[in-house]
Amino acid sequence: MTKAVLYLLIATGVIVLAWLGRLNAQQSRGEATSIGSDDMGGVVTSNKGPEAGVWVIAETADLPTKFAKIVVTDDRGRYVLPQLPKANYRVWVRGYGLVDSSPVQAAPGKVVNLSAVVAPNARTAAEYYPAVYWFSLLRVPDKSEFPGTGPKGNGIPENMKSQGQWLHLLKTDSCWSCHQLGEKATREIPKNLGHFDSSSAAWARRILSGQAGNNMVNGIGQLGPERALPMLADWTDRIAAGELPPTPPRPQGVERNVVITEWGWADPKAYLHDEIATDKRNPTLNADGEIFGATELSTDYLPVLDPVGAAASKVKLHVRDPKTPSSADDKVVAPSPYWGDEAIWHSQSNVHNPMFDGQGRVWITSRIRGSDNPAFCKEGSSHPSAVLFPLKTSGRQLAMYDPATKQVTLINTCFGTHHLVFAEDASNTLWTSSGGGGGAVGWLNTKLFEQTHDEEKSQGWTALILDTNGNGKRDQYVEPDQPVDPAKDKRINAAFYGVTVSPTDGSIWGTALGFPGAVVRLNPGSNPPATALAEIYELPWNNPNAPVHGFSPRGLDIDRNGVVWTVIASGHLASFDRRKCKGPLNGPTATGQHCAEGWTLYQLPGPQLKGVTDPGSAEASYYDWVDQFDTFGLGKNVPIATGNGNDALLALLPDSGKFVVLRVPYPMGFYAKGMDGRIDDPKAGWKGKGLWATYGTRTPFHAEGGKGTTSKVLHFQLRPDPLAH
Repeated sequence: MTKAVLYLLIATGVIVLAWLGRLNAQQSRGEATSIGSDDMGGVVTSNKGPEAGVWVIAETADLPTKFAKIVVTDDRGRYVLPQLPKANYRVWVRGYGLVDSSPVQAAPGKVVNLSAVVAPNARTAAEYYPAVYWFSLLRVPDKSEFPGTGPKGNGIPENMKSQGQWLHLLKTDSCWSCHQLGEKATREIPKNLGHFDSSSAAWARRILSGQAGNNMVNGIGQLGPERALPMLADWTDRIAAGELPPTPPRPQGVERNVVITEWGWADPKAYLHDEIATDKRNPTLNADGEIFGATELSTDYLPVLDPVGAAASKVKLHVRDPKTPSSADDKVVAPSPYWGDEAIWHSQSNVHNPMFDGQGRVWITSRIRGSDNPAFCKEGSSHPSAVLFPLKTSGRQLAMYDPATKQVTLINTCFGTHHLVFAEDASNTLWTSSGGGGGAVGWLNTKLFEQTHDEEKSQGWTALILDTNGNGKRDQYVEPDQPVDPAKDKRINAAFYGVTVSPTDGSIWGTALGFPGAVVRLNPGSNPPATALAEIYELPWNNPNAPVHGFSPRGLDIDRNGVVWTVIASGHLASFDRRKCKGPLNGPTATGQHCAEGWTLYQLPGPQLKGVTDPGSAEASYYDWVDQFDTFGLGKNVPIATGNGNDALLALLPDSGKFVVLRVPYPMGFYAKGMDGRIDDPKAGWKGKGLWATYGTRTPFHAEGGKGTTSKVLHFQLRPDPLAH
């Protein structure tokens, strides 16, 4: 080999090495990431190197409604924000262990490398943690303090027999049923609340605020203010003094494949309960169509989102009787730190829950009149349901909105309504819950109603009657406060809160709130209400035959196999499989604690409360939903709980018992009360389907952004990997 050739090879090697170095540098800067014209991508690095498992957030106000998209970086810090509408975006990085980076301006079709900022200290880093981590610092009364000894004793009411009974009120059946505890707005005392001699006094004043003041006072009264107020004061005092929560994990594995899209809707004074995107029985209905929400006590309209056009609108609601009560009648008890003396809620309709039918119409639980029922509901009526169980009052009825005609139809019901769900039957029967009161389960034969428009003949309702004499039919019964009579059946005062219909046998399932609470199965029989019989299955609590212990369900759903799933206040997602029951399902002993073997409990993500040694989590989930048709991508029959303290949806993989945490990092304070899944295009893979939810807190002004923040609609999608676009 000549010297010339040798020099040439050396020179060529230097060039190749230099080229490889430049290529590696480009890849480390994200420039090798494939970016389409409607994508944005790059790499996130800090002074520690690439940042894996952090969020990249792109937000714009250029569209008809505020719009944001959020993705997670892969193990090399790379990200791709897919399918961005044409607009100018603010883009920044958020993650555990970081503080928000300074937003940069960018447009789709660009490589945008981002510099993450490591938090200067643990206190600053913790400002971004979900509420449940801060809430877990609450030191609750020890088991030894129960039963309570009253206001002159330990401050816990004497009717509180156990720590679990006390916790169910603190969590899912009181404070947490309306909003988070632990986000910045509640873990600190607002300065504009005033000056107080003690933190207990500050909390006593705080719970008087706004139109919900009476509700909060009633809630603290059930817990015992002499004990509960010092507990809350101790919590916020320790936080103010510097106590910090445990550190949450960054997204791992499949959690990094999640894409979250957000749109603003409603207005700053409105709060959402939940939303609906499609027919629960047919998730391809209403593909790419509008999303409808329910604003409960806050407004008299349905918020509507067009996700394709990124535009929000409203459907005006009305009532049948102009004297229908309104939430505006609930006066401000004491000025709010956010709204002062202004009463911000004005609603007669009080819409709680929406549901699509198979024709694309939206059915809602809606108040249309005062509480006094019409004559056909009451004693002396010949209506088949009234003959068996007359009803004097109902707090909320039904309505239906047809997007094709833009018309709202009001439907008077004798039974109260809260949640609603369609059966998979020829009559398209609409089953409802009453929200935990009223003692009856009601239904509407929507096919008959459409044919006749006769709301009286189209509806029915039943009390919940246990077959305690075990003869397989409905007979005369004893009342809830009377002992079991082996010759008779027994009525239970366990009206449904959550409600769902089994696809396997058409039975109706609901949750009975309280402690320990229960799920109830209703078999309508061949001629309801005359043939309707119920079964009750309490949560296994202090049951020596139970392999697991938990308490107090709230929302529920069911899978295609007939297994019921419910979230419970002990900090679990629980399943109940009736097929596992070993003993008789009716008869004198089948009154609640007779099938502990049917229950399986899965501990929800998040730390446990201080002072609680039993298994569980500080999480206080409101509702759950089962992805029967794999609308998200984790498989069929995956149950998903609302992670109300985790700022997340919590999807359980039943085979492994592990949760996939679908965390929403921005705005902090995500709190859902429901969800559903829709398939817009079965041929489009992950792009053609996803989950839908909304911020459902009663206090949107507690979320990041404060006063002026509106509820958001969220679309969760699952890519095959973090860089798919």
